[in-house]
Amino acid sequence: MRLGRLAVALCGLAGPAQAASEPSLQAILDHAPAADWRRIDPARSLYLTVDGGPVVIELAPDFAPRAVANILRLARSGYFDTAAVVRVQDNYVVQWADPAAEDPHPSKDEHPRPLGDAAVTLPMEVDRPASGLEITDLPDADPYASRVGLSDGFPIAGTAGRVGLAHCYGMVGVGRDTAPDSGNGSELYAVIGQSPRALDGNVTLVGRVVWGMERLSSLKRGTGPLGFYTDRSMDVPVGPVRIGSDVPVAARLDLRALRTDSASYRAVLAYERGPRSAWFVHMPGHVGLCEMPLPVRKAS
Repeated sequence: MRLGRLAVALCGLAGPAQAASEPSLQAILDHAPAADWRRIDPARSLYLTVDGGPVVIELAPDFAPRAVANILRLARSGYFDTAAVVRVQDNYVVQWADPAAEDPHPSKDEHPRPLGDAAVTLPMEVDRPASGLEITDLPDADPYASRVGLSDGFPIAGTAGRVGLAHCYGMVGVGRDTAPDSGNGSELYAVIGQSPRALDGNVTLVGRVVWGMERLSSLKRGTGPLGFYTDRSMDVPVGPVRIGSDVPVAARLDLRALRTDSASYRAVLAYERGPRSAWFVHMPGHVGLCEMPLPVRKAS
């Protein structure tokens, strides 16, 4: 079972026995009925290979349809097959791309991979109408948005009428230059530190890491400006990158995420807001958007 970072930390702090009237987070998940778990669609997933193991990203076409379509086009063309992690900035992001495209001084024999029929530039996709979304609103105030919650497992923030994805731990975004339309999905990053919510509305977010996050967050930090690796020998391959539905069934992970519109998830929300257990001396009765976990497990 992969839980959110906070949930894992809390389980690790367990000392006194859980009060009988207060179910533990694990007990909530263990008793969640099958109908409260949704299958993560392989056709909306990206599989990376990092350090010999899988990293799975669930994409969010409902929030960034153009960017997701471009990323799928790049993946299917083999663009990412030689991609590598080129930047790991401590407490911030890990970023992967075509190393030749990122190298300011490429060798004469090194050329960036062609984009093929993928778009070179795309407008940012940072919000959309809230109508048509199943949203589990969070009750507590947020410093960045008047409305926060979860929709289909993704953290969202915005107003009553328009919402967008939020920069929480594990979220995946499109790298760009100064021009707002300069990102096309050929370089991507995942948040590995404290949630940089100031980026909300400034970068297109396209999904969330739902499996193998530890393979990204534990990579060696870069020592160059912004955490870029200064020696190409430090680059960490992430390819081949495949769309989940193109991965052979035997190698595919059958992943299930707890539905964030379910009664079980509302129980998780109540647990996170407290009270939790006798270990806690003080419970603030408040939970931040990026503190809410997304429980994901392999189907049994």
